[in-house]
Amino acid sequence: MFPAELKIIDPTTIAPEGLDLPELRAMRIGVDVLRLDKIHPVISGNKWFKLREHLQIACAGNYRHILTFGGAWSNHIVATAYAARSSGLRATGFIRGEEPGTWSDTLVAARSFGMDLKFISRREYAAKDDPAFLRQLAGEAPGGYVIPEGGGGAPGIKGSADIGQWFDRTRYSHILCAMGTGTMFRGLAMASLPGQILIGVPVLKGMKAPDTSLPACCRIEAGYHFGGYARRPENLFSFMRQFYRDTGIPTDFVYTGKLCFAALDLARKGYFPAGSQLLVIHSGGLQGNRSLPPGALNF
Repeated sequence: MFPAELKIIDPTTIAPEGLDLPELRAMRIGVDVLRLDKIHPVISGNKWFKLREHLQIACAGNYRHILTFGGAWSNHIVATAYAARSSGLRATGFIRGEEPGTWSDTLVAARSFGMDLKFISRREYAAKDDPAFLRQLAGEAPGGYVIPEGGGGAPGIKGSADIGQWFDRTRYSHILCAMGTGTMFRGLAMASLPGQILIGVPVLKGMKAPDTSLPACCRIEAGYHFGGYARRPENLFSFMRQFYRDTGIPTDFVYTGKLCFAALDLARKGYFPAGSQLLVIHSGGLQGNRSLPPGALNF
């Protein structure tokens, strides 16, 4: 049975928070941030939404073992470890690359939640979407259910569409989110209203435009990856520190720091008409900041 703990989200924890910044007022643009980072101390941000449907399928199908993939600082790995344990399921995480001499906080936490960690070569990891490789893994773990990297696939998209239930969609002209696998972006596209513009901000270099099955309102603004996935340029950190001083909202350097920078930069460039009301989706991921040296950020 799917545990009650994972069914209930207190809507007061994820209510949109307004940004009261003088430059936004001068441009007559309203910006709210949907604080999905607050929904759970471990299954933070969009991870809950992407995992929920997968876990429901696993529990309903009497699967006993969750298999999934991620890196040494993967938000998905630690969230899946906790969620699987709470659902009464075993979990194995296949971690990209050789085992490090010192484990990251993420790996230590995942193991503390009962996840078995297996380090595989980058060549093997590249086959994570290959059906034959997945069948092999499932054969080695009877009763195993595979959750794609990042909680992707149709269940992850369906779960991400439910994010739209936690804010008044009629209030916003534009919705903005960071893009990694694109799972949340596709879910939000399913939940968007006619005339509403959904903007994805890729955090990787070279991300392709969304497929043609998505509504015409979907847009990709690809100039905000700051050098690529998990790069650490000082100008991004400088923005994140100032953004926290101005708003009290912490961001991470992989996803939400880039997203918030993009939202404000696009506004300054006249991208949004006066009177626009923006919703920025804070997708969590703050645990990844633990990989930074002390003092890199002011929160």
